[in-house]
Amino acid sequence: MASDVQRVRGVRRVLAVGWVGVLGWWLVFAVPARAAPYEVEPEAAGELDLLALAEEGAISGETLAALLALRRSGVDPRLASRATLYGLPGLTYAEVDALLLRHGESQSAVSGLTEEEERRLASFLVKREPGRLTGDARLLMAFAASDSLLPPAALQVRASGVAGVRTGVLVSLARRRLGMLRRDAARRALVVDAPGAAVLLPKFYAQWSGERASVLAGTYRLGFGQRLTLDTTSLPSPEGFLPDDGVRPPGALERECLVSGTGCEPEERLSDVTPDFAWDEGFRGVAGRVRGPVGMGATLSLTGFGSYQHRSLKRSAVLDRSACADPRGTCRAPEVLVPLSGSHVEKLTARTVPGVFREWAGGGNAMLSVSPRAHVGLTGWAARPVWSLEGARLDFQPSARYPAGGGFGALGLDAAWGRGAVDLFFEGTRSFDAAPDGGGGFAALQRTVLSGAQRELEVALRYYGRDFANPYSGAPSGPDALEGLRVRNELGARVRYLQREERVWRVRGQVDAWTLPADGTEPGTAGTMQVRASARADWLAWPRFQPSLQVELRGSGACFTDTGVDAEDGATSCARGRQRVIARVRSELTEGVTVAVQYGHARVVEPDALEPRYDGQAVLEVRLTPVDSVKLGGRVVWKDEDLSERSRLRQELRTAVDASWALRAVTARTRYTWVLDLKDARTARVPPDPPRHLFHLEVETRF
Repeated sequence: MASDVQRVRGVRRVLAVGWVGVLGWWLVFAVPARAAPYEVEPEAAGELDLLALAEEGAISGETLAALLALRRSGVDPRLASRATLYGLPGLTYAEVDALLLRHGESQSAVSGLTEEEERRLASFLVKREPGRLTGDARLLMAFAASDSLLPPAALQVRASGVAGVRTGVLVSLARRRLGMLRRDAARRALVVDAPGAAVLLPKFYAQWSGERASVLAGTYRLGFGQRLTLDTTSLPSPEGFLPDDGVRPPGALERECLVSGTGCEPEERLSDVTPDFAWDEGFRGVAGRVRGPVGMGATLSLTGFGSYQHRSLKRSAVLDRSACADPRGTCRAPEVLVPLSGSHVEKLTARTVPGVFREWAGGGNAMLSVSPRAHVGLTGWAARPVWSLEGARLDFQPSARYPAGGGFGALGLDAAWGRGAVDLFFEGTRSFDAAPDGGGGFAALQRTVLSGAQRELEVALRYYGRDFANPYSGAPSGPDALEGLRVRNELGARVRYLQREERVWRVRGQVDAWTLPADGTEPGTAGTMQVRASARADWLAWPRFQPSLQVELRGSGACFTDTGVDAEDGATSCARGRQRVIARVRSELTEGVTVAVQYGHARVVEPDALEPRYDGQAVLEVRLTPVDSVKLGGRVVWKDEDLSERSRLRQELRTAVDASWALRAVTARTRYTWVLDLKDARTARVPPDPPRHLFHLEVETRF
């Protein structure tokens, strides 16, 4: 009875937050405002710059993935749709509609963007000319001073413009690639070959696009509607498939030894090396789309896809049912052994094993559009994991992001309608799976967007059932996860806004509140309320003095963890509340010389601590452009996760120096990073790491 009362109260609180957001819109409606789906508008949009923003907590992991996808795929504002243009940072629906209207009236080749918008969005914009061959090739390398191996490398090549065909390929040199997982009948254990060098072809694609049809073979991302039923793009408004050749450069060093015991030499167990380049394992197969008029001004679009992909998995997410009698699968994950010289074997310490299972997946979307702002769509997909290890019955642990027991999928209906300043969006979804205690569940997401020439506000309401297990949902959610999934067991509301006077000031904010409709991993957590809010104000009137102030609040009735950009590696800390204030000053001293200074102070309430802890972070950034073809930059970051002591959490000083040189069609970029562990060696629970030196090199040519 008490839990039911808590649920009712939680529902009332969440609905109240939504109505407060709507009321707040009317209170500020007279102020010029403009909103974007991202936390900040990045001053520099290079891949390493975006990764640095994510490490500082300025942008979320979801925003990082979206901006990287936009930067790599590129947007041609002359040809892009309404949904694609809205994905660019800083554009409202009203501005996008005005841009599309200008294109329709003039049919000119100009982008329609202002000079300031083109400058700010330059890293995301491309200009495609049919019939003309264009493309680029990019070589990336990373290495550390402590490396005893050849540096890892990645090569990306893209070409387009001939007969409507676009092609791309990603080739990677890996030096620490583990072998495929197998079962050793004699040892009755899972085994992988020792890590070694390999040349990999993880991503490739060929896409043909016509006036009413498009087909892609290779690797791709796709999403539809409000991202609830299916989305792997991370874009705010996905509308189909796009080619995927993305790669992530190494962000930190890792231990050279990947096995326990005496499998490595003493120096290998203590030394660090540069990790291999990494990438997301999206879909791989065929995707196609056809569209055409069906009368009365309506357009019907049909999209289908099929995928066959080898997928990696964490060791902790693997369950061997042949050695586990519990039908609920709560047994420990099996150990993975690595054969060494002779008959000697050691345990694998690496977290992730490549190619653990193969996944067959397929589905599609049908969408009927009556206008650019009104449509009804139906999305469905299904997937089935295939385990090919003889002598073992493998499955997923409850903590894995994939449902156990066999196949899984989802079916959803979405709709959109807009007129004037109002856009309404809705999507409802039912997931299906064969888990012993699951079977699937329901979820719904509704968004209301009020947009003007310089104003916009979004209010989003969401419900994700306790049994809604959809590993390919990209819908917005809180950072907490249930059984490896964030889009699950939530009832919440989110209000986002940005107020802005061009080149004068800018204020953005977000309030997100949610409760748990049912118990999570711990009993008695149903009805637990969680709230996070942030606001940032920037003064832009004087280039030589542009201060900003950012405030973040987070509170919860239960322990929460922030996954951030390290979601795949798990959370690093647990807390019940956090408040942070960040002050920043940016100054354009002269043309081509920019300096920024930032300090952040946080108060964190840990679950078992008698007193809160206080964190600090300071950033100094300098950017120089002596000539148009040369760009220089430097960045110093000091971070201390507990100012009262230096023995257990993260305390470090990170310095980065980068340079870029462009000569005609060739651009070379390099970055050197030096990381110093500031923990006290006399009292630290884990000895501090030695100074780390990491180099990045990138050479790009366009044709």
